[in-house]
Amino acid sequence: MKAFRCLLAFLLLCSTAAIAAPASEGSIRELLTVSRAGKLMDSLWGQFDTVTGNAIKMALGDKKPSPEEQQAIDRMVRRTTSLLKEEMSWQKLEPMYVRLYQDSFTEEEVQAMVDFYRTPAGQALIEKMPTLMQRAMLEVQTLMAAMMPKLQIVLQDFAAEMKACRPEAKAPAEQQAPPAAKSDL
Repeated sequence: MKAFRCLLAFLLLCSTAAIAAPASEGSIRELLTVSRAGKLMDSLWGQFDTVTGNAIKMALGDKKPSPEEQQAIDRMVRRTTSLLKEEMSWQKLEPMYVRLYQDSFTEEEVQAMVDFYRTPAGQALIEKMPTLMQRAMLEVQTLMAAMMPKLQIVLQDFAAEMKACRPEAKAPAEQQAPPAAKSDL
């Protein structure tokens, strides 16, 4: 009888998990609103120019661009930022987030997140997250800058290996000079 109760409890637990309601579009939109997901995305665009500028400086190293090169760099950054803002706008991303949240969370989980984001701790997370992300990105850039010389060596070695693999880099056996004969002296 005890084994039957354990089996029944197990089946009940499994069936409850299996029939957990998927999150509704409305509750997900409420979560995205209360967590200010759109504003967080917008705040990242403000940081994009700084991150891009730092990446360009890192790529240039000690080389100072000429005024013409600097103008070209500035145009490229503006065009890239404009394209990304247009193609990755919150208006375009929100339906994707709704779909992904529906695929990932139950209604109960989404409601728990909504409840959390309405608490003082949740609001603190929302308020501090952009600054936290910005600081993390700057620290990652510092790590990347320190790693770049090592990465450049790896890439140079790879380029040399790839060049050695090309047919034109390999001389046919009949064209190779025979090894120098040893002197019997």
